[in-house]
Amino acid sequence: MTEHLFLGLAGMIVLGIVAQWLAWYIRVPSIFLLLLAGFAVGPISGLLQPQALLGDLLFPIVSLSVAIILFEGGLSLRTVVLQDIGRVLRNLITIGVVSTWAISAAAAYLLLDFNLALSVLVGAMLVVSGPTVVGPLLRHVRPIERLRSTLQWEGILIDPIGVMVAVLTFEVILAGEMQHATGAVITVLVMAVVGSAIGYLTARGVVWLIQYRFIPDYLHSAVTLMVVIAAFAVANYLHDETGLFTVTVMGIVMANQRNIIVRHIIEFKETLGMLLISSLFILLSARIQLSDLAHIGWSSLAFLGVLVVIARPAAVALSTLGSDMTWRERAFLAWIAPRGIVAAAMSSIFALRLSAAGYAQATQLVPLTFLVIAGTVALYGLSAAMVARWLQVGQQNPQGVLFIGASPLSCAIAEVLQAEHYATCLIDTHWPYITTARMSGLRTYYGNALTEEALDHINMDGIGRVLALTPNDEVNALATLHFAEIFGRDETYQLSPGEAVDDPALHLRGRFLFDETANYTVLSRQIEDGAAIKTTHLSDRFDYEAFQAFYQGEALLLFVISAAGHLMVHTMDTPLAPLPGQIIISLIPASILAVTNAVPDASNAGDTLSQ
Repeated sequence: MTEHLFLGLAGMIVLGIVAQWLAWYIRVPSIFLLLLAGFAVGPISGLLQPQALLGDLLFPIVSLSVAIILFEGGLSLRTVVLQDIGRVLRNLITIGVVSTWAISAAAAYLLLDFNLALSVLVGAMLVVSGPTVVGPLLRHVRPIERLRSTLQWEGILIDPIGVMVAVLTFEVILAGEMQHATGAVITVLVMAVVGSAIGYLTARGVVWLIQYRFIPDYLHSAVTLMVVIAAFAVANYLHDETGLFTVTVMGIVMANQRNIIVRHIIEFKETLGMLLISSLFILLSARIQLSDLAHIGWSSLAFLGVLVVIARPAAVALSTLGSDMTWRERAFLAWIAPRGIVAAAMSSIFALRLSAAGYAQATQLVPLTFLVIAGTVALYGLSAAMVARWLQVGQQNPQGVLFIGASPLSCAIAEVLQAEHYATCLIDTHWPYITTARMSGLRTYYGNALTEEALDHINMDGIGRVLALTPNDEVNALATLHFAEIFGRDETYQLSPGEAVDDPALHLRGRFLFDETANYTVLSRQIEDGAAIKTTHLSDRFDYEAFQAFYQGEALLLFVISAAGHLMVHTMDTPLAPLPGQIIISLIPASILAVTNAVPDASNAGDTLSQ
């Protein structure tokens, strides 16, 4: 029995991570493959039987996993953004929730023949979105910034709201009749107060312990996880289902305090969250029985159609009334509403509890929810990019540059590109570099470029390529691999390592910038010595050959701007040959600048030389 349990748990974890890996490789939503994998090893082959494998532990494991995932979501929610959110976002998490709830409940009652109580519960469970799906989908589609921000924050905010709505409905049902709603509302208010108090106090306690160094650095993440689990257990002990609200509040409080930096905790929870999401989807989808799938028919597909064609468009239409959004932006918002892990977990938890309470129809909650998840993930995931192109709300051929590293070298290049009206953003974990860049008016992100959080929170508006300009060659290589998912291999660049580049692992690196001598040490020393990044307009009278002659062949070509405004990067594998009518951006050594100081502007050098 022990060996069977071990093999089952190990297989679940391995299968979940492999599904995530394969989804990245073939560029499809990972949850779609996780669902397929769970169905394959569960109801189809019978290799994994969660109820037999875990028994009474199934419900606690699911609940605890969801708690950690919601804590992760809370850590991503910064109140500074809430202060500036638009009316559309506020409406989506209020009016949109209510309209989605009402339409989904009505559809369940009319199409699925559920009783009123279960219909209202189904509607409540399905108001949540899927931030674990929305994030990767937005990175793939890359819509304009306003749409990206709205969808991202809707996905984060709507989950705890959806959980509270679902718990409210669940408490009403367990009370016995819908007329007990007043008592259930009071119960939920008590849950909110108790959950908020426990979440706030535990979060402040962890912050205090870390701030005054009662916890060593290497235990920060472990102790935080311990407190999350303890707070969840205590809150649930005091009142059923209060724990989910507690951990969400705890995450929000920790994310918005100013006494400690929680970036390393966030990085840890990303790894743990990925593991839990992968395993939990395999576990929950494998739990479905073939007999449960028999309930899925044309009425279930019609219910899914109502969610996609009526519920979401109606919620968006009501939420955007009077806004300045164009019809194209509203149409794209109306097309993106996937459901994810929170809906799956709630359906499993509620189905277990309601079945034990004697609700026979509760067995249909899980297969119906998974149909909605699989249907919305497949539909939106496979069509969103095409819809964005059709509606012209995606970023069409963006030319801006994302810099990994905010050193003086990166800042010097970014300032020139920004002056030429190209979007730039600099990422670094070194706060003095970030401060200097911000004071220069450059867009920055303070954090680790290699985390999933960075992919979700960096403002990519106008960005079309990445340049890794750190002194660490391994970091540069990892960064180009990390961002190749977004920009493609052709638009990921890194500095030359300053040594032989005939490395057999070149496929694991970005394209090498400029030339083999232009490594970080050389370029940074030149910037420190007074070298300048200059733009030069080429013409028939002053072509690239004349330009190089003027600067004695010492100018290092960095970029070429075509007549159409396309930014081309000079690389070792594809050296550029600038033409008259184009603009070149180059690095001029300080020693050469001293010689050419007599010429006010290199772009006029042709006239000077001809005199």
